[in-house]
Amino acid sequence: MKILIINSGSSSIKFQLIQMPDKKVVCSGLVERIGLDNAVVHYHSNQHDTEEMVDIPNHENGLMKIAAQLLDTKIGVLRNANEIDAVGHRVVHGGSNFSKTTLIDSEVKNKIKELFALAPLHNPPNLIGIEVAEKIFPKAKQIAVFDTAFHQTIPEVAYKYAIPNKFLDKNHIRLYGFHGTSHKFVSEKAIAFLNKKKSKIITIHLGNGCSISAIIDGKSIDHSLGFGPMNGLIMGTRSGDIDQSVIFYLVKELDYSIEEVNNILQKESGMLGLTGYSDLREIESAAMQGDKSCKLALAMNAYRIKKFIGSYAAAMNGLDAIIFTAGIGENSSTIRQMICSEMDFLGIELDEEKNALRSKEIRMINKVNGKTKILVIPTNEEIEIAKQTCELLC
Repeated sequence: MKILIINSGSSSIKFQLIQMPDKKVVCSGLVERIGLDNAVVHYHSNQHDTEEMVDIPNHENGLMKIAAQLLDTKIGVLRNANEIDAVGHRVVHGGSNFSKTTLIDSEVKNKIKELFALAPLHNPPNLIGIEVAEKIFPKAKQIAVFDTAFHQTIPEVAYKYAIPNKFLDKNHIRLYGFHGTSHKFVSEKAIAFLNKKKSKIITIHLGNGCSISAIIDGKSIDHSLGFGPMNGLIMGTRSGDIDQSVIFYLVKELDYSIEEVNNILQKESGMLGLTGYSDLREIESAAMQGDKSCKLALAMNAYRIKKFIGSYAAAMNGLDAIIFTAGIGENSSTIRQMICSEMDFLGIELDEEKNALRSKEIRMINKVNGKTKILVIPTNEEIEIAKQTCELLC
């Protein structure tokens, strides 16, 4: 079965064509910096590696470019679009409607659209990915894998907010959690690597969007993102946790509209608001050159994560391992070092030499006698989506 995986994010589209059930990646690629003049399109297969800078004004154009690459007579791997058996889509917010992988129909698309307000940076491009794929691959089954599904095991004591009960009962306002495919993938890899039937682990997904999960025996029991993918850790452009009073002050005293405040907290805050950069590579470079704002932003980022590690270790009454994953978690030795420093009371002791090494494989970077294991595990949301898609259809 050939499954095309579309991971349509806020400013990028990742894709992989995967032969299932043997999980063989036939080709893969990335369209990044969508909406900017210098968008970059990457494509990789066993025969070809290409990279080009093109104008990709929106997600629909990005998806059309991906299809053109797959069908290109020189670099493509498909003779025609009907070779695709299924298209698996990452969908960020499933609300209370979706707790498992789902075959997409018009009703499903309408419900995804209803959730735009809860994930405004993600659900709209997710839906565009679905609609464009339906046109390009009309005979393929379209499957939705929801980021929120993995966190359905979070207990009521953790997912319920301390607001009047009617808002949960009638409006389903609660903590949902996100990045579920990534947290599920790396937690399963960690459990297998550690060879522990019983485990208490913390998975830390650090990219442009960031989140952290507490996982006992493979099940999510708490998570930093909540009703929408906006709170918790400091992110590329999102503020993370903030005193609600600040929002009321911005509206009542500074005359910002609700829409303006939402835009500020979603698109102008986080590392961008603190430094002027949203790309951590630029922030780390500027910090090394002495930029005080960038130094402070990195320290704030690490401090916030350390607070969550401490609280989740308390919630689980123990900690066997912490896992770093996603673009920043896998590649930034600086961030890992800052997070793990002065955490020996939890048994977290980083080996600096191991931390400095680069690898695409699972690696352990704690000191030999460190009580709490520190793992770097490359995430592969596309493989996880393909796995769940295959399980639904096979």
